[in-house]
Amino acid sequence: MATFVPSSSIFRPTLIRCTNDRRALFNRIAPVYDNLNDLLSVGQHRVWKRMAVSWTGAKLGDRVLDVCCGSGDLSFLLSHKVGCDGKVIGLDFSKDQLSIASSRQQLLSKKCFTNIEWVEGDALDLPFMDGWFDAITMGYGLRNVVDKHKAMQEIFRVLKTGSTVSILDFNKSNESLTSAITEWMIDNVVVPVASGYGLSEEYKYLKSSIREFLTGKELEKLALEVGFSAARHYEIGGGLMGCLVAKR
Repeated sequence: MATFVPSSSIFRPTLIRCTNDRRALFNRIAPVYDNLNDLLSVGQHRVWKRMAVSWTGAKLGDRVLDVCCGSGDLSFLLSHKVGCDGKVIGLDFSKDQLSIASSRQQLLSKKCFTNIEWVEGDALDLPFMDGWFDAITMGYGLRNVVDKHKAMQEIFRVLKTGSTVSILDFNKSNESLTSAITEWMIDNVVVPVASGYGLSEEYKYLKSSIREFLTGKELEKLALEVGFSAARHYEIGGGLMGCLVAKR
C-alpha cells in the first residue's frame, strides 16, 4: 500500500484524530464491504458513484482527491477520468480499507490505475497543501465524521478556486414516507443481510447516523457557510441517496 512522505511538496504534517471506535468499525467491515454494498443496493451504488464522479467535472490531467475512499470505488472511477497523466489520491483513516483498495488496484491492473496513491489520513486534518486539487469526491464519509463543519472547511482549503467537490451519502429526507422507507429497509433488509456476515451490530448504527445527519438544504447551507460559492444537493436513488455538489 502506498504511503505519503510528509516532506513532499503536496503534503503538510498532519495528526490523525478520528475516534478509535469509528476506525475500528470500518476496519471490521472492510473484508465484506464491497459484497455488502452490491447486495444491499442491488448494484445501484455503482450508478450513484458514477453520477457523483461526473458531477466533479474531473478531466484528463487533473489532480483529484477521494476523501474517505474506503475500498476505492470512487478513486478508480476518478482514475479513468483523469487518465495516466492525472493523479488520484485516495485517503481513509482505515488501514484495512486501504489495504483492500491497494489489493484491488493490483488485481485490476489497468494502466491508468498506476496514477492512484493510497494515503492513511484524517478528513478533519487533510495532509495536503492549500488549493492543490482540481476536484474532490467523498462517498459515505461526511455522515460519519465527528465534525462535519471542519471536514467541509478542510475540503474547501485543499480545493482549487473554481473547482468542485461531490459528496455522496444517504439522504436525510424531510418527507416522512421516504424516511420511513429508509428505516424499514435498514431494519428489515440491511441489518438481516449484514447479520449473515456476523456484522448486524456494525450496521445497526446506520439508522441513528442518518437521523443525526443533515438534510439536503442543511448541507447546502453548510457548504456556503465555509466559503463555497455555490452548492446544490441532488436527491437520487428514489430519494434514498443524495449528492451535494459544491463549487469553490
